[in-house]
Amino acid sequence: MSHKVSVLPSGHSFTVEEGESILDAALRQGHAFPYGCRSGFCGDCKSKVVEGDVEYPDGTPPGLSETEALTGMALLCQAHPCSDLTLEAREVTEAADIPVRNLPCKVARKEQLCHDVVRLFLKLPEGERLQFLAGQYIDFLLKDGRHRAFSMANPPHDDDLIELHIRHVAGGEFTDYVFNQLEEKTVLRIEGPHGGFHLREESDRPIIFMAGGTGFAPIKSIIEHAVAEGIQRPMHLYWGVRARADLYLNELAEGWAARLPNFRYTPVLSDPAPEDDWSGATGYVHEVIAREHPDLSGHEIYTAGPPVMVEAGLHAFTAQGLPQERYYSDAFNLAMDGKKKEAGATG
Repeated sequence: MSHKVSVLPSGHSFTVEEGESILDAALRQGHAFPYGCRSGFCGDCKSKVVEGDVEYPDGTPPGLSETEALTGMALLCQAHPCSDLTLEAREVTEAADIPVRNLPCKVARKEQLCHDVVRLFLKLPEGERLQFLAGQYIDFLLKDGRHRAFSMANPPHDDDLIELHIRHVAGGEFTDYVFNQLEEKTVLRIEGPHGGFHLREESDRPIIFMAGGTGFAPIKSIIEHAVAEGIQRPMHLYWGVRARADLYLNELAEGWAARLPNFRYTPVLSDPAPEDDWSGATGYVHEVIAREHPDLSGHEIYTAGPPVMVEAGLHAFTAQGLPQERYYSDAFNLAMDGKKKEAGATG
């Protein structure tokens, strides 16, 4: 049996299925409450039950005192509703709402996606979760004090593992290590989340996503979050790469377009190989978008990838009516001189 949860003061609501915790149901449907461990110890998800009743199938969690339980407080990560509920809870809407954490992690899986991109899945210690907004990134903390930053490709509701897409940068010390030496079960240290690149959910404008290379990673996170939340705004993804082989998760994007009525996908090759037998869009991805959307005054654009693409898009799109404040970007810069960069991926 399912139960409806109404949230004050936001007025949001969602449904909790039988056997599901309130927090799991909220995240699955795109609603974010503060949380840390998701195992009942830290107390970060503590909220007030205004109406209705909850239960704890595994017993009262250690992060909730007897006095708090008697006064109507509940830990959303462990609480299951016994009836429809009204909660008084703070929701996470901005990056500043989420604390930056420093955590160890283990490489759970390493997959070769194409000739120069690997996918890493990172596992945090038992009972730990990293809360973030779709589109944000983490830093790897290297032993010499340097940082290397990569955008998270998984959506916030799917946080059992952290998913990263890492491109091999020629001469890049860290990506050389990732490709040639890093093994599964290796323990690393990360810090995050970082960055202000995330979906502005209060808008109802059509969205254009422009991804370049592994800029697909944060765009993937945002799209999967939007789908989970049931956002019906028109969305059009343009993914610019050099050749067909660089579309490392092309079938995933095609699947979105096939099953989502409000979603379109256009891959763009700047230099297709003869063997690609390519009949799709060619050229620079920002130019394809500009040709197909001569009036951008009513849109929002989210872009992630090489700085030259992001900069070119800004000039092209504002010339066609896009207000600059509706151009949200994450430019992937290479780290220089060991300094921390402020973008989504480094070498």
